[in-house]
Amino acid sequence: MTQASVQTTQVQTRNITMTQALNEAMREEMRRDARVFIMGEDIQRGVYGASGGLAAEFGTERVRDCPLSENAFFGAAVGAAAVGMRPIVESAFCFSW
Repeated sequence: MTQASVQTTQVQTRNITMTQALNEAMREEMRRDARVFIMGEDIQRGVYGASGGLAAEFGTERVRDCPLSENAFFGAAVGAAAVGMRPIVESAFCFSW
């Protein structure tokens, strides 16, 4: 019987907020895949912080402000996904339940 060797890996961690994690995840996916775009209310300015800075890097074609009509932009996101796009919708939390 042979003894199995165990390898350990050091992983660096850091403390970030949920908003920072969301921003980094969206940025990473948008860099990786040109089909990813974000839509929602006041997201180009990054009012809630999650989409902050993304419009400056990716432009207004991929970071789209929408009018106050959640049904419309959720419907648009479903349609976009149906034809191969990868939409991310940012909605005010009070409309999420």
